[in-house]
Amino acid sequence: MPEAPISTSVQMVQDLHIHTTYSASDTSVVPEMTIALVAAVGHAKVVGISDHFENLVDGVFDAYAWEVRNAGLKLGVEVDGHAWAAEAADYPVDYYLYHCRDRRADYRGLEALLATRRPVIIAHPNAFGTDWRQLPPACHMEINNRYVWRSDWWAYYAPIRDRFPFVLGSDAHQPNWLGQSVARHVATRLGIEERVLF
Repeated sequence: MPEAPISTSVQMVQDLHIHTTYSASDTSVVPEMTIALVAAVGHAKVVGISDHFENLVDGVFDAYAWEVRNAGLKLGVEVDGHAWAAEAADYPVDYYLYHCRDRRADYRGLEALLATRRPVIIAHPNAFGTDWRQLPPACHMEINNRYVWRSDWWAYYAPIRDRFPFVLGSDAHQPNWLGQSVARHVATRLGIEERVLF
């Protein structure tokens, strides 16, 4: 495995939605999807790892955080709704990805993460049916390369393109998913400029 990033012809500005083998319960993650591999690929100027928070509790988080930081990457977690939000808010991360389904408890859980004053990215909101009218403008909305094409993205995102800052994410679970071509196409069509968080 090379120590320095591999040269790529096009480097994205940022990619903060990436899973590795630390997302142990996610069957889409392949064994080759390690933090070291993501760091070596160097596909974006700013790279963040955001493994599933529920896989990082019970003594796993410290090793995860050390490995991410040691690779020079941003440290994130993906929080699956209100059940994990209060606990996740106590962990020293750079940012959160949050699953906000259209239910009152998830909108309340979001408040705990926003109170940390760290960036909170609403992960693939079109796939979860998130009611953007229930979200405070401090949230960052994600256009997710994995899920954006599975719905009428124009109908969902066009009404809110001036209401929230937007982040583009690959949601990579495998090395060949490290890209944002569909998300970038959608953002361009919508006239959305990506917010760079770090």
